[in-house]
Amino acid sequence: MKVNKNCVGCGQCAAFCKFGAIEIRGKASFTSACIECRACAAYCPVKAIEA
Repeated sequence: MKVNKNCVGCGQCAAFCKFGAIEIRGKASFTSACIECRACAAYCPVKAIEA
């Protein structure tokens, strides 16, 4: 999963990640726990998460 330039670091994706695979460091960053289920993309208000 990739985070594009639209990310504002709001943390909504991290809050909804069931695997705890997203860290917010100014913007979203995926950890090795990510299984690429893409559930986080549905919660991103600025559509910043891409496969």
